[in-house]
Amino acid sequence: MADLAASLRPYIDSGAVPGLVALVSRGDDVEVAVLGRQGSDGAPMRRDSIFRGASITKPLTAALAMLLVEDGLLDLDASVGVLLPELAEPRVLRTPTSALDDTVACARPITARHLLVSTAGHGFATVESPVVPLLVERLGQTSTDVGAVPAPDEWMRRLADIPLIHQPGEGWTYNASYDVLGVLLARAGAQELADLMAERLLGPLAMVDSGFHVPAAQRDRFTTLYGHRDGELVVTDEPDGAFAQPPAFASGAGGIVTTADDMLAFGRMLLAEGDGLLQPLSVRRMMTDHTTAQQREMGGFFLDGQGWGFGGGVDTSVRQPWNVVGRYGWVGGTGTAAYVDPQHATVSVLLTQVELGGPESAGVLEAFWTAAAP
Repeated sequence: MADLAASLRPYIDSGAVPGLVALVSRGDDVEVAVLGRQGSDGAPMRRDSIFRGASITKPLTAALAMLLVEDGLLDLDASVGVLLPELAEPRVLRTPTSALDDTVACARPITARHLLVSTAGHGFATVESPVVPLLVERLGQTSTDVGAVPAPDEWMRRLADIPLIHQPGEGWTYNASYDVLGVLLARAGAQELADLMAERLLGPLAMVDSGFHVPAAQRDRFTTLYGHRDGELVVTDEPDGAFAQPPAFASGAGGIVTTADDMLAFGRMLLAEGDGLLQPLSVRRMMTDHTTAQQREMGGFFLDGQGWGFGGGVDTSVRQPWNVVGRYGWVGGTGTAAYVDPQHATVSVLLTQVELGGPESAGVLEAFWTAAAP
């Protein structure tokens, strides 16, 4: 394993990334790099700095789903229409690119398994489907302002008016399934998603700095978020901004705030096949590719040669030096990544505060994965 700090420092020195925390664990051996500053106030980065996790939320939501499955509160293959009547009889576009009024009946019920595998029919697509702009405009699917997303019942009411891009189980689309899943879990568990996740997952794993907002007492450790505008980094959210209060809609797709050590705790639980919290079968289901070749092709750049388990990508081939068949995890649009490699008993976590999309975004991720590779 290459030296983490040496591999990542050029991105700090160049100004491409203001600060980061990187962590690689192999058994009890943990290497951590803490570089740069937390944000616009100039405070130095800390190992326990708090970041917006974005889509590395998805594996946590999948784990919570499996806890409810084990409890008998959720059936993977039953229709979600009982708990989500808004989706009991959805319409489906005749083809993914058909006009919004060119729909057919749903061939089969949407299930929790469809949501977990991202084959339910709502989400971002690699074709120009007219559904995608509606997901953005009506449901805030790309918004970093979590306060702008409506509460779950209203969110579901709006979703009910949007057709599916494809028949459940027949395609693969990204992101929205996990927000639907979050609502399903809250209704199944008869609690708000944030409270349910805290009680069933975050608390038992002692992920004390993770949740869906940052309380005032922890805000001195919360990072500034940056985005790319005209080739420059600009502030898009400050510590006292969007995550200062509990959101009306806790996003199961991307709403978590977290630290490197909290994500290490989650990764170690997966490597330990649930470690008494989850059953080994549940963990294996999460970390197994459930997609078909056709679905992976439809996933395009979202999957980029990976399959999809429950909540994250699964390496199915060695395309890059860091790929390991069976490696499981995901990246977040705020510049985060968290993976576990069962073959080498490795947990790797990178937390930055720069939204993906600029010319250096892929570079810092690839430098980290290269340094963390076995």
